[in-house]
Amino acid sequence: MKNWKYSLLLLGDIGISNIGGWVYLIALNLIILNETGSPLAISLLYILGPIATICSNSWAGSLIDRINSRKFMIGLDISRALCIALIPVLPSLVYVYVIVFIINIGSAMFEPTSMVYMTKLIPEKDRQRFNALRSFINSCGTLIGPAIADILFWMGTPDTAIYINSVALILSAFIIFLLPNVDSQTVPSETEKLSRKMIKDDFKVVYKFSHTHTFILKIYLLFVGMTIFMTALDSLEAAFAKEVILMSDTNYGFLLSVFGTGIILGSVINTVFSKQLAVNLLIGGGSIFTAVGYLALYSSQGFISAAMGTFVIGFAITFANTGYLTFYQNNVPVKMMGRFGSLFSMVEALFIIILTVIIGLAAELTSIRSVGLIGSFTFLLLGIMAFKVVTAKRRKVHFGENMNLNS
Repeated sequence: MKNWKYSLLLLGDIGISNIGGWVYLIALNLIILNETGSPLAISLLYILGPIATICSNSWAGSLIDRINSRKFMIGLDISRALCIALIPVLPSLVYVYVIVFIINIGSAMFEPTSMVYMTKLIPEKDRQRFNALRSFINSCGTLIGPAIADILFWMGTPDTAIYINSVALILSAFIIFLLPNVDSQTVPSETEKLSRKMIKDDFKVVYKFSHTHTFILKIYLLFVGMTIFMTALDSLEAAFAKEVILMSDTNYGFLLSVFGTGIILGSVINTVFSKQLAVNLLIGGGSIFTAVGYLALYSSQGFISAAMGTFVIGFAITFANTGYLTFYQNNVPVKMMGRFGSLFSMVEALFIIILTVIIGLAAELTSIRSVGLIGSFTFLLLGIMAFKVVTAKRRKVHFGENMNLNS
């Protein structure tokens, strides 16, 4: 009961952060659009995230694995809250981009830190259910966040929504403060200075682990590939809906709600049947059906068929995410999880930028539908590869419990 009390507190924190993140993103988009009237100016916001990850995560992992993760998360939340509160009073757009870049660096470091903390806090036998609940909370945020943003815009201005998000991050920091200190016996030293030699040595540690545990690396890279394809294909979604199948703003909004409904239903099934659902089948089946959903979306001729594809994407991605996250937490040693996740997230960010630009240019030069279908079919091949890899009999040991890697 004590473990689940802390789990529920952590889930509450995730929910508040997720809803606040949606409010912040929508408000920031409107502030930039009102200031410039340029879609390109908004596009720059989406590139800043991956660039921040590339700039920070080469050294962030070395820091994360050596400091108190709970204190670090509190510090990151408070720092981001203060930076976000500055946005409405900044004198020019250049300063806004600079402060957003700093916020993105904080977010890039927060993600692997929270993964380390969650892995230490949640017992192995409860991780699959926790990850399913986490997916459910995030999906609720996808639906609730934009609705709250609309209410705040109706009551005030985008600046009001920005300040609300700043308060939400302070509340998030307070919730994390109520959680236990899981690093009291595991962090070796907080006095060790971050240096070039330390970072170089940590690269070697991650390389050695990856070289020794090639199957774990292969599964993780399949997940990274899946994330890259999803991000690139999602960048075409709005243009496809509006320009190719001529969807109205109302119907497009409803399409996003269908996506959220698929995530919620998938998350509920994952939570209820967490003991019956095998992790390897979650990964393999979820990857394939997510790709099938994208194929259905980009081959659709109208709203109904597009909604069916979108629902399948939302429904299937919860199974894939739950499987991949559980596998990652059970197989990557928690003492090096910050370094492992941070270094490979740089690779992910770099390829997200490259593939998104390639797909965007290809859609501009040819057609959105053809590019979407080619990308979806390539994604399907990746999903089939993932299914074959995770269902091989000799690899079943990697999907059992008590891996003893997280000690």
